[in-house]
Amino acid sequence: MICEGKVLMKGLLSCSARGSGAALMILALALALVATSAVPGHAQTLFRQLSQDTFTNSSSQHMTEVEPHAFASGPVIVAAFQVARISSGGGADIGWATSLNGGISWSNGYLPGLTQFGPGGGPNSAASDAAVAYDAKHGVWLICTLPLGNSFDLVAVSSSNDAIHWNNPVYVITNQDADKNWIACDNTASSPHYGNCYVEWDNPDVGDLLYMSTSHDGGQTWSAPQTTGGSDFGIGGNPVVQPNGNVVVPFADFDGGMSAFVSTNGGQSWTAAVSIASAPSHGEAGDLRSAGLPSAAIDGAGNVYLSWSDCSFESGCSANDIVYSSSSDGVHWSSKVRIPLDPIGSGVDHFINGMGIDIRTSGSTAHMGMTYYYYPVSNCGNNCMLQAGFSISNNGGSTWSAGRALSGPMQLTWLPNTFSGRMVADYVATVFPAGGRSFPIYAVAMAPSNGLYHQAIYTSSFGYTMDEIDAPQMSSAGEKPIPGMQSDHPMRARGDVDNLPPSRRGPEAHERD
Repeated sequence: MICEGKVLMKGLLSCSARGSGAALMILALALALVATSAVPGHAQTLFRQLSQDTFTNSSSQHMTEVEPHAFASGPVIVAAFQVARISSGGGADIGWATSLNGGISWSNGYLPGLTQFGPGGGPNSAASDAAVAYDAKHGVWLICTLPLGNSFDLVAVSSSNDAIHWNNPVYVITNQDADKNWIACDNTASSPHYGNCYVEWDNPDVGDLLYMSTSHDGGQTWSAPQTTGGSDFGIGGNPVVQPNGNVVVPFADFDGGMSAFVSTNGGQSWTAAVSIASAPSHGEAGDLRSAGLPSAAIDGAGNVYLSWSDCSFESGCSANDIVYSSSSDGVHWSSKVRIPLDPIGSGVDHFINGMGIDIRTSGSTAHMGMTYYYYPVSNCGNNCMLQAGFSISNNGGSTWSAGRALSGPMQLTWLPNTFSGRMVADYVATVFPAGGRSFPIYAVAMAPSNGLYHQAIYTSSFGYTMDEIDAPQMSSAGEKPIPGMQSDHPMRARGDVDNLPPSRRGPEAHERD
């Protein structure tokens, strides 16, 4: 069932659906999306389901989709995500959803040649960690993935000239283990490295050592892996490319903070990492998988923004806010700023975020969007209700719209299982196609039925602009983090082997992929 329609927070106005059980699913979606007191009764939410799990393999938890990333260039939006989540890691394949007209209509499908379950078959048992980029010089769309092979988790890139018909993957590495891959391309025609694309990953076999690889030919071939000048360790690197061709790669380090490294020569070498900020965090209640990964975005002038969940502003580290730091060069970073989705001390816990910026805007007039998940009550024990939220700024982050619910409350038992908790996503996305409307890309779950989950990838039907967000504008000016704040849970450990294929995974493994 693919559903699209309009919801007033008072009730469902319209929804068209296809497939068996449509009426039941429409009712469930209506109840899930409207049953929230966090949104004013007059607020309107437009929603669109982008894809649906149609696999039947026995290894998956079916009718599940998790962890979307997306990228927009001109009127084209491409999203990619795991489909048919397997509890031991990854999905039966990577799904894609494409709009060629700025989010008005969408097509969808699965990547070919990647897994044994996907179109045309493939050598891998599952695939994970999809990230999307566009290479303007070569006119190709790229989806970077983490296939789970027999001996290693690999890094692969699938390409398409039209964002609809996808080629079999090209492998970036085949002889080392990998986790949390990402991709970005240099799309500035005046850049000395125009047309370069960059892939990042970490290797959990050697303590999450960070690696980079570069392509000069639209993702058809990739350079030998390179480490940074400091042989840095971390996870969740998000490369972004500035108009001058410099590549900035922020990531979560293993010293309780965020750091970044840079290349100024088109990926020939990479600097040692510099610290961005400390990043203490509150451990989410309930059995929820929440990896604490950062999200990077860049404006039209090349200012880089890194956002993450952080408890520095909340007494006793009792909840997380979404914060960010910015830099014009990847070396010197601003003090962290809290996004005022809710007031300090509200008890709302915010996490799993995806920042986006309209590349046609910059500086004090940059249009920014933030998609995230939250618990309305942080201290919810084993009775947590998960919701998706969204906020937008049109003045470079000086003010933000108050947090807006994108979903109704989700019980954690509605989410598929992993070794590290119930999973909705390790990351989500926000994109701005031509026209300037912002589109959150996120997963929503409804109550399971007939032995099947009902979790899929959604977006706004037509996107949002600031004048359409019926919410007060909030500012965090003058707020300061509490000195010496520490996380209320153990620091992230190096070298977790949860991402290894089952043949190499010991009984102590805890999954991340």
